[in-house]
Amino acid sequence: MMLLLFIPIGITVHLAEKIGRILENEVPFGEVMLYFLDFTIYFAHLLFPLFLFLSVIWFTSKLANNTEVIAFLSSGVSFTRFLRPYLIGAFFVALLAIVLGLYLAPKASEGFNDFSYKYLKKGRSAVENTNVYRQINDNDIIYVSRFDVKNKRGYDFTFEHFENNKLIYKINASTITYVEKDSTYLLTNYVKRKIGEVEDVIEEVKRKDTLFSFDVDDLTPVIYIAETLSYPELNEFIKKEELRGSSNIGRYKLVKYRKWSLPVSVFILTIIAVAVSSIKRRGGMGVNLAVGICIAMVFVFFDKIFGVMAEQSDFPPVIAVWFPNVIFGILAVYLLKNAKR
Repeated sequence: MMLLLFIPIGITVHLAEKIGRILENEVPFGEVMLYFLDFTIYFAHLLFPLFLFLSVIWFTSKLANNTEVIAFLSSGVSFTRFLRPYLIGAFFVALLAIVLGLYLAPKASEGFNDFSYKYLKKGRSAVENTNVYRQINDNDIIYVSRFDVKNKRGYDFTFEHFENNKLIYKINASTITYVEKDSTYLLTNYVKRKIGEVEDVIEEVKRKDTLFSFDVDDLTPVIYIAETLSYPELNEFIKKEELRGSSNIGRYKLVKYRKWSLPVSVFILTIIAVAVSSIKRRGGMGVNLAVGICIAMVFVFFDKIFGVMAEQSDFPPVIAVWFPNVIFGILAVYLLKNAKR
């Protein structure tokens, strides 16, 4: 119910903010409807544990204010037994979160982001196209200072081929352009330096057509590519990117680990919500909701801060994803013991 109540509000606010761009770009009505369907699934998945948290606080606070919790415990029911239905409910919600994260959310994320970059973020590139450095395989490394996605052209191109950790030859070119018609590459101001035992062999031509073992799309994957892949596809993608020495590997692993940390956070937040709201307070439900919202905001703050650290630095993604769950898991145990007393 919390989600169903939030969705129309979220769509209305988002539409009010973006309606100018949508009308300006004359977006077809069907595409707008699909976008808001993807928008709903995308944000419902992200906010799933928080809405569950607030729902449990609201429901349990109502029980506590009507002295139903006291009646339960006074009749000889242990607090653990009182908690059991909540954990059973959390189990089904966690299963739904897993299904959403592994299968539905990636498709929704792809539609949401594709629409955003096509119509709402015009002028912003969906790929990282400056200082592109990629290890194509065990022996080959490429670099371009800038890549024009529209024209499929890279500037200041460098290709290095190694064997047994020894540089065999190096290719430099002012530009590299993908020729889609025959799947070749056109290089301008081509210079190939073959490393020799005594002296190097240099080949220079103004224009050269050649073949390479990489695809244009491999050079500049879209920024949100990891969010759009199912779990098996994501694992394969991460393996390839690790071999290529991708600088975005932390971002990709963050998406992978979050698929499993989110269902666990469902249980942790459920326990915290029950422990906080099962006590009857003078301020009533308002105090419980205020405390709950503060805890939820701190949880989101931790999640975002550590997420950014993993994306922008060498901070381990697995720690970034699981640290908030560990901290709030300890808090859940502490609050549960207090609630039992």
